[in-house]
Amino acid sequence: MYDLNSFGSIEKLFYSPIEAAIRWCDLIAYEAQILESEWETPGRIIHSFPQWPCLHIKIEKILDAIRNHELPYGALGTTVAPGTPVDIKLLTVRHSDLKRWMFHYHPDQRPTFLFSPVAADQVAIHYSTYLILQADRDALRVQLKATKKHLQMLIDELKAAGLERENLRMFAENKEQISNQSKASYLNVIGALVNTILGSSSTGRKHSIFDSQASIVDSITAYYDGVPGLSKRSLDEKFAAAKRSLAQAKT
Repeated sequence: MYDLNSFGSIEKLFYSPIEAAIRWCDLIAYEAQILESEWETPGRIIHSFPQWPCLHIKIEKILDAIRNHELPYGALGTTVAPGTPVDIKLLTVRHSDLKRWMFHYHPDQRPTFLFSPVAADQVAIHYSTYLILQADRDALRVQLKATKKHLQMLIDELKAAGLERENLRMFAENKEQISNQSKASYLNVIGALVNTILGSSSTGRKHSIFDSQASIVDSITAYYDGVPGLSKRSLDEKFAAAKRSLAQAKT
């Protein structure tokens, strides 16, 4: 709800530099005495009121902000363009402009005529602290962007690894299938050769001097003794497998 006590002699729509300085220094009780002095010459204020050095300091800060275009100003409450000459007796700053300037350039200051008691009780963040926090935020954004990029690279690598594994699996299956087909073909060739060697022509003439599988095995082992895969046991197993493979191929 609106506080009826918030609008009075302390808070105004606009202030002369000395009125703003008085409120900033919390010297509203002495406002009439101060306004009767020659405040238009800020250098004299320190001599007129040495007990209140704050008054001289604050009015100098306000006038400096006006000169450097940090604080909008006007004449009798009407804002003028920056650089417009205005007699100091007519010089004013609006309440909203003064509050905005105070917030940005003196964030550690919370005079009650500009800020509510609730806001005055809150911990103010200094402008330098704000810049540090902003820099930290920007650094975190850069770090987050780099982390996302690295994460995407890892995801792509995992996808590529998954595809490679799938390709290897398919290759192994195809290789196994090709190997099985080749093995069957070789066995069929061996079986056909054995049958041909042990067989006879249509006229009854034998195709070779071998009359049994055992004689073939004995002859091979005699000529190729020590050759891997041509031992008697290996030949017997291969010939037996060849006969089975050839029989299956005929069915």
